[in-house]
Amino acid sequence: MAQLHLLSPAGFRASGVHAGIKSKCTPDIGLLFCEPRAAAAAAFTTNKVVAAPVIVGRRHVRGGHLRGVVVNSGNANACTGRQGEKDAIRMCQLAARIAGCSPREILPSSTGIIGHPLPMRKVERGIVEAGQYLGNSLEHALLFADAIMTTDLKRKTAAVEFKIGRRPVVLAGVCKGSGMIGPRLAPHATMLAYLTTDAQISPALLRRLLKDAVDASFNAVTVDDQASTNDTACILASGASGARITAGRSARLFAHALTEVCQFLARQIAADGEGATKLLTITVNGARSQNDARTIARSIANSPLVKCAMNGNDPNWGRILCAAGMTPAAFDPLKASLRLAGTTVFARGRPAAFDAARLAKALAAPEVLIQLNCNLGPASATCWGCDLSRQYVSINADYHT
Repeated sequence: MAQLHLLSPAGFRASGVHAGIKSKCTPDIGLLFCEPRAAAAAAFTTNKVVAAPVIVGRRHVRGGHLRGVVVNSGNANACTGRQGEKDAIRMCQLAARIAGCSPREILPSSTGIIGHPLPMRKVERGIVEAGQYLGNSLEHALLFADAIMTTDLKRKTAAVEFKIGRRPVVLAGVCKGSGMIGPRLAPHATMLAYLTTDAQISPALLRRLLKDAVDASFNAVTVDDQASTNDTACILASGASGARITAGRSARLFAHALTEVCQFLARQIAADGEGATKLLTITVNGARSQNDARTIARSIANSPLVKCAMNGNDPNWGRILCAAGMTPAAFDPLKASLRLAGTTVFARGRPAAFDAARLAKALAAPEVLIQLNCNLGPASATCWGCDLSRQYVSINADYHT
């Protein structure tokens, strides 16, 4: 079977070109279009400092339908005043001219340095050029994925195929994110995610299912707990497969696939965190409520002491318990148990005997699993993060210059 990618769902085309916004000679303008008008839903940052494309994008997606996305990297178009909004609208106008639709049917996105006006001559030239190279091949999908990257070291892609009745449906996505990652997207470098599907679904149902998937994926990933000014997750549904998603079994199948794709993308963001050497998967079980489980898991993932210990392969499990106890969530160390990389290190208020040298070797793995059981209730949650290295400081100290 051919490799599935962002443009495998029927009805989509994309492109990515280098317009000179980024100093590196890599794509920095991307277009993603749906041939029919697509049902659409999106979630955006809840940061009070909101980038111009988010302001415009919220308005454009409100009606539940879009024809496409225009995105640039290398410049966030954030904190740029009224001119920033005009520039975001101008991006939509140029993309709409190519797609043959209204500018209000285009979602704009930007990512990069905050506080710099967009170099609109380069942006305009890039959008026009990108319109000349639209296609639906794997190469086109990868060029679009490249066009949204900033400090990312790797492309982040995911896709699944499943059936609704006898009709095959494809759901795919790409995302970017490496630093400035602690998304809090609502209906909660920047996290951008674009998802495509050829399922037929109403905007209202799509909006609800995207919210649930985002809560279980992008809102559960953190690199440095910094909610960006530009965070955006958007899904477009062409309906071209003819497979109709309604309340009931079809919605459950679609929701499962959507969450699977979003979680796979979220894991890739955490694994590619700036300066990261390993992925941290933090699972909290036995919490009193779902919110408690998520709060504790996120506190552990964000703890600089935990992240530094994991970078040094140090089985300093006391830092994990400390992070769990710092939150408002219900937590009793006398009832809790902790496993680190498969080894029990703490059980019901007491240290457990373990081979520290052997565990330190296990912590050198590309993925480390931290399992905390609160033994207080039925709720559980998982959060994905990464370790904290010297390289993270270097990347962010030198980023602007």
